[in-house]
Amino acid sequence: MPTIKILPHAEYCPDGRQVSAPAGTSICEALLDNGVEIEHACDMVCACTTCHVIIRAGGRTLSEMEEGEEDMLDRAWGLEPDSRLSCQAILGQGDVTIEIPKYSINHAREKN
Repeated sequence: MPTIKILPHAEYCPDGRQVSAPAGTSICEALLDNGVEIEHACDMVCACTTCHVIIRAGGRTLSEMEEGEEDMLDRAWGLEPDSRLSCQAILGQGDVTIEIPKYSINHAREKN
């Protein structure tokens, strides 16, 4: 069963965390199932960017990005080359390390 290493995030997991989930599970589902309450405003249908994560290691073990995810990611706050929507990034057999950005587009709007 693959492991997701979550780097520390002040709100969602201040000390960082590791969770395991079966291959075929989205990163978002795995986090939520293990008590990491990542935002997912569109209920995981690839219609927002609130579940944006940055893959720091193991990205090649995830499902390939589809066009809809690519288009949606263009709207994400803090976009990086290894960004994914956690609701669309499906675990394969390998471990991954992720970083949850400091802000989502919702947080950025609230702060303005």
